[in-house]
Amino acid sequence: MLPSPTLLFIFLLAAPAASASDEPWVERAVLERLSSEQAAELSAEELLDHGRQLFEAKFTSLDGAGRPDATQAIVPTARTGPVIHTFQRLSGPDASACVSCHHDPVIGGAGDFVTNAFVSEGFTSPDFDTLDPQFSNERGTTHLLGAGLVELLAREMTGDLQALRASALMDARASGEDRHAVLESKGVGFGSITAHPDGTVDVSAVEGVDLDLVVRPFSQKGVIPSLRQFTVNALNAHHGMQATERFGARWTGTTDFDGDGYADELRSGDVTALTLFQAALPPPSRTTPDDPGWRAMAETGEAFFHDFGCAACHRPSLPLEGLVFAEPVALHGAGNLRPGESAGHVTLDLAALPWASELERDAQGRVLVPLFGDLRRHVISDARTATLGNELLAQRFVARDVFLTAELWGIGSTAPYGHRGDLTTLDEVIRAHGGDARSASDAYANATETARSAVIAFLRTLVIPPE
Repeated sequence: MLPSPTLLFIFLLAAPAASASDEPWVERAVLERLSSEQAAELSAEELLDHGRQLFEAKFTSLDGAGRPDATQAIVPTARTGPVIHTFQRLSGPDASACVSCHHDPVIGGAGDFVTNAFVSEGFTSPDFDTLDPQFSNERGTTHLLGAGLVELLAREMTGDLQALRASALMDARASGEDRHAVLESKGVGFGSITAHPDGTVDVSAVEGVDLDLVVRPFSQKGVIPSLRQFTVNALNAHHGMQATERFGARWTGTTDFDGDGYADELRSGDVTALTLFQAALPPPSRTTPDDPGWRAMAETGEAFFHDFGCAACHRPSLPLEGLVFAEPVALHGAGNLRPGESAGHVTLDLAALPWASELERDAQGRVLVPLFGDLRRHVISDARTATLGNELLAQRFVARDVFLTAELWGIGSTAPYGHRGDLTTLDEVIRAHGGDARSASDAYANATETARSAVIAFLRTLVIPPE
């Protein structure tokens, strides 16, 4: 059983103990590395503690930080020219710690414009040293609060969609006739498919998700399926800390792919601990303002939020069947630890965490995750309002005007707004919506000033509470 919130907070803040071979003034941030087998032998508290230490650690060159011979690309890619700077704000490395960007207003939170990252299309792109939008997209740092709940929702939705496809295929083969299936999970529609008796599937009507029907809930384009993949990508891109499960000998033929003189910089158990730490972060919540005027205005604003159609995409909650977060899982993809590739397997029951008891449940006993999102991609700009579709570079084959619905939980604590973090007010970002959100944006813009103010008052109650 996990400790109380106070004890857990004290436990996680405890300073890492140096090993017997370390002097107290050692300049390494990582004093212990874990294999997946070692991670599987630790308690939940020990894994969360190790994960927090790594999340807060300011990696140094003695840990293997930096990647002189490697680029930021997701696929291990050798650099074509010499490295000029240890830190490089464009293609990175651009930070010494995870918490350098994910810190506002608490650890795991968001970041201001100054922490923006620059992302390429993501596979084998060379390093870039220009602000030219033809080479990268600038993105604001989003918060990670409630990320474990988000991934569990995506896992269940993926299972639902792929089960619908499998059922349609089975029926088509058995009947010898085409079978049409509407793709829906947790009340969210993803278009439809038509299964043919020969085993092929017409996916031309699939919407808002990749054609493999894997719901990818991370990154602003919705292209990352799991916290683990997000973590391995970020460690290399932002810190030059390369995880052995992707950059080690199995995939690259060497234990020091980035050529910095340090082998096996982070092992699979370290990535597991980092993943679980992020998965265990408490979700944002709603605050009840002390000011009676604000309280009344927020209640009115919530009604307008629904009337304007905002809740069609920013769904107040999605139902979650189970709270057990397991690592690893098959959806990670090659280059990230998967079942069968290691004897180490861990589970974290989010229901045992102090914050879980505060989540509402529906009549079926399912947890209602209050994310104000739908984990679906939408066209978010059009010819009339192109503010949120102004990128020139497609990412992972997702169109430039298409983005994952931003979850609004915590939005009252995470200004500025928009995928670049260049919109300073909620009013600005609402008006910037086009495309699939055109009718809702117009309803807001054409409403009275009182109605618009009420919506803002409501959104300002969706906060990240102090740690």
